[in-house]
Amino acid sequence: MIPPATRLLWCGDTALTVEFGDRIDPAVNARVLALDARLREANLPGIVETVPTYRSLTVHLDPLGVDPPALEAVLLDLAARPAPLLPPKRVWRVPVVYGGAFGVDLDEVAAHHGLSPSAVIARHAAPEYRVVMIGFLPGYAYLDGLDPGLALSRRASPRATTPAGTISIGGVQALVASIAAPSGWHLLGRTPVRAFSAGRDPVFLFAPGDGIRFEPTDPARWESLDRAAAAGEPVAEVVR
Repeated sequence: MIPPATRLLWCGDTALTVEFGDRIDPAVNARVLALDARLREANLPGIVETVPTYRSLTVHLDPLGVDPPALEAVLLDLAARPAPLLPPKRVWRVPVVYGGAFGVDLDEVAAHHGLSPSAVIARHAAPEYRVVMIGFLPGYAYLDGLDPGLALSRRASPRATTPAGTISIGGVQALVASIAAPSGWHLLGRTPVRAFSAGRDPVFLFAPGDGIRFEPTDPARWESLDRAAAAGEPVAEVVR
């Protein structure tokens, strides 16, 4: 039986999106990642690439290499199968320098919630987050698992640029940024980890389904960690 929320949306003739819902929800994302894994296992002809998001999977395809009705039937069949929330593929320990020049919004976020900056750091670093999608910009890792007590609407005035490696929150979402870019999110800290590196294989360090734990790190360690990361040395560690 096809779950009621599942929809197929053609994106021209070279892509098809399978949509599972309209909200940020771990169970919805589990269905997205399960379908992504099943499609890789099926190794169907004509599939060029799959792109998982919070609530949908876009399947890029060669229109000359697939039969659209047959592909729709396969996708609906695979999407209808149970999708348990599986343990993380890998769990990364990611060093973060919080506050000061590294996290210019930490004090403001703390004041908004009636907390001390150290309490915000403790709450932000406590969960084991799950990477739900990579997107918007290369290597940006969107995370599920933020403490609801830290949720905060985005800034009224976005900044024209924020540094690579920024660790930020926006609404109920948490993020590891990979490159310098504009942002309206609240900057809590920064990591030297290169989540995106065009000359590395893989170019994206994190993958949907991975877990991330943030490790508060002394600012005095920033320069040495940043140099190591720039030289291609591992700074983030897989702990399981």
